[in-house]
Amino acid sequence: MRRPRRTPLISRRSAEEAGLRRPSGPPRRPRYVIALEDVHRVYTLGDIHVHALRGVTLRIERGDLVVIMGSSGSGKSTLMNTLGCLDLPTRGRYLLDGIDVRHYDPDDLADIRNRKIGFVFQSFNLVPRTTALANVELPLAYAGLPRQQRRARAIAALEEAGVGDRIGHLPSELSGGQQQRVALARAIVTNPSLILADEPTGNLDSRSTGGVLDLFARLNNEGRTVVIITHEPEVAHLAKRLVRLADGRIVEDVRYAAVGDPAPDHARAVPG
Repeated sequence: MRRPRRTPLISRRSAEEAGLRRPSGPPRRPRYVIALEDVHRVYTLGDIHVHALRGVTLRIERGDLVVIMGSSGSGKSTLMNTLGCLDLPTRGRYLLDGIDVRHYDPDDLADIRNRKIGFVFQSFNLVPRTTALANVELPLAYAGLPRQQRRARAIAALEEAGVGDRIGHLPSELSGGQQQRVALARAIVTNPSLILADEPTGNLDSRSTGGVLDLFARLNNEGRTVVIITHEPEVAHLAKRLVRLADGRIVEDVRYAAVGDPAPDHARAVPG
């Protein structure tokens, strides 16, 4: 288990808090949050070589809402692991918010994930015997933020996710939709560059699915970059941009709305 840092990693509100010297004027942020360049991922099992990704090039702009779809074996799980810095390319380059992840060791990559990426998983991944508030505070604790700051930011994130009245509840006391909202609050509490969701509606009923997708749309409308990996057509209706994978390659890349446009209305987009 990773130990909490003694010095803050997350605080992004001022150079003084981060312990960094910042040049005068506003900081320049890369246009692309994600930039994959000819990425290959090959798994070797004895004499067998499995090509999970075959020359994937993908750039995702800041503020976009991208849905990545693919059937089983398409490479979308490998792409998810690559985007989340959980796995590194065998060949090619991946820049996350301008950072070339190839140059970092596992501990540094863990810090980059904590700072740059807010994860949302199908199974929620909440700590069972821990309140919603403590679950959301967890990334900030690893980043070394003081307790008072952690609590204030976690409460604000839970309120933004629509579960501000559930801060003292355990996961077992929450519905599936509420648990996913807590997971979303945990994803945004560090103010990450990217919200990365893996099958986020897979364990939800239709009503909870609609509510969670509407929350993704609202977060994107606030300027957050959202990437959702799914096999569910209903989720694809939320996309400003839809990318399809097959056999480790991008086979379709369709733009439905400009990056700066409002996210599609899920209630209108899904028939019936």
